[in-house]
Amino acid sequence: MEFIDPELLAYCEAHTSSEDPILQKITRETQAKVLMPRMLSGPLQGKILELLVKMHRPKTILEIGTYTGYSAICLAKGLGENGRLITLDINDELEDRVRGFFKESGLSEKIDYRLGNALDLIPQLEGEFDFVFIDADKENYLAYYELVIDRVPPGGIILADNVLWSGKVLPKGRKKLDKDTEAILKFNQFVQEDPRVENSLIPIRDGIMMARKL
Repeated sequence: MEFIDPELLAYCEAHTSSEDPILQKITRETQAKVLMPRMLSGPLQGKILELLVKMHRPKTILEIGTYTGYSAICLAKGLGENGRLITLDINDELEDRVRGFFKESGLSEKIDYRLGNALDLIPQLEGEFDFVFIDADKENYLAYYELVIDRVPPGGIILADNVLWSGKVLPKGRKKLDKDTEAILKFNQFVQEDPRVENSLIPIRDGIMMARKL
């Protein structure tokens, strides 16, 4: 997943504002007790999410894919006084742990945590989303994008994580074209050609696609 030299990455993290204790706790517990801890955003990406929210000043953020709540807390930390984050996840086995982290963060009043299939939940949500972060199952990235794009106002931001997919977006980075890689390639190309947005694929961690609604 990491493409930058480990020493350079450590240097970047050393020159990035430090994690809050609750984020450090989420990292420790996720690595020790939860499957696939590599799904954590981590300190560098987490701070970038927080700073982007602080700069953009959205009223409503939609996050698709909560996992153990690290990125949700980073996003919520950036919100203004009346901002709110709606975060969706399908894994109810993590619910108690995640709600506990949200409560401990002191941000639970800003976070609307909902469980279920995002494809079903998103149409039930009301209003616009000023900022969207997609970080869920890769096969449905394009479906999530299509569900939210018309509900993002001009100037709104959509971010999608893991769009470099550990280098598998390049032929030399994969042995075969699996369904997740194919979905990411299709998503990246669709966003690149979408006249409704301007976009940049940023090589941070496993790649973030940033699209701004025109």
